[in-house]
Amino acid sequence: MSGASAPANAPCRALLSYNDRLESRPLQQVDLVVLHATELPDLALAREYGERIHYPDSATGNSGHFYIDRDGRTEQWVDLDRVAHHVVGYNQRSVGIELVNLGRYPAWLDSRHQHWQETVSAAQLASLLDLLERLRAELNNLRSIAGHAWLDTRSVPASDNPARQVRRKLDPGPDFPWDQVIERSRLLALGRPERG
Repeated sequence: MSGASAPANAPCRALLSYNDRLESRPLQQVDLVVLHATELPDLALAREYGERIHYPDSATGNSGHFYIDRDGRTEQWVDLDRVAHHVVGYNQRSVGIELVNLGRYPAWLDSRHQHWQETVSAAQLASLLDLLERLRAELNNLRSIAGHAWLDTRSVPASDNPARQVRRKLDPGPDFPWDQVIERSRLLALGRPERG
């Protein structure tokens, strides 16, 4: 985030090597936050994945703007005025926030391993709520929040049995405290499935 002196709990800037090659955008077009889970064991491995180049034409890869570790430490990997690649169809208008979480690691698409392995930590939740408050103050048009799984509902063949289908994305996880986050952030839930 910007500013001459940042509070101690402000995100640490740790920009990806290709940050400046990502498409720029006006902050006025950002109206959405998308919450993700890394589905990896730790922040270091998430960083390794984030630095990988997936798009040779632009020499950029996939990542969120912010990463929140289990202890609440928050890092900013992409500037807000850059388009990060984190959710198909919504990148231009959104900020991606990744929570370090095992998810379904390491067998993401195995039909026998679709249970979520951990919940968001109290420290992560506190840092997320603080970050959402900061983003609301900085981004005048920020109005909505969504989970990755709400926006990407595609299914793919299971890795263990291609005749079976599994969801590509389940993040930020089935036990994520959505009611608390929506209430505290005062953001509207975009694409939230009917609860039942």
